Amino acid sequence: QVQLVESGGGLVQAGGSLRLSCAATGNILSINTMGWYRQAPGKQRELVAAVTRSGSLNYADSEYADSVKGRFTISRDNARNTVYLQMNSLNREDTAVYYCNADISTPLLSTVRTINYWGQGTQVTVSA
Repeated sequence: QVQLVESGGGLVQAGGSLRLSCAATGNILSINTMGWYRQAPGKQRELVAAVTRSGSLNYADSEYADSVKGRFTISRDNARNTVYLQMNSLNREDTAVYYCNADISTPLLSTVRTINYWGQGTQVTVSA
């Protein structure tokens, strides 16, 4: 069974940094796009950043969270099936539950299936 296990959230003062990690476990053949979303109280879940298997960086465009550009960096380690989110210069508007997301391929009998998975979420709270 595939799981996305997140870690690294917590409480930090404004201007500080946090690094989130998300490891995919299970009988995994490959992982395509991996990304981080966030949901603040009373708001819709939004894309923060995503990275393809090749490692190309894809920051949110105007339809998504434009506010993290230049402050957040997404990266991945394919050998460890892990994606990271380095968050610098945090401000109170970054307070949210952060969710890991990934398109993961697993064996199914004689075929391969690809399913979009979500992590359980990790709370990031930025204080003044």
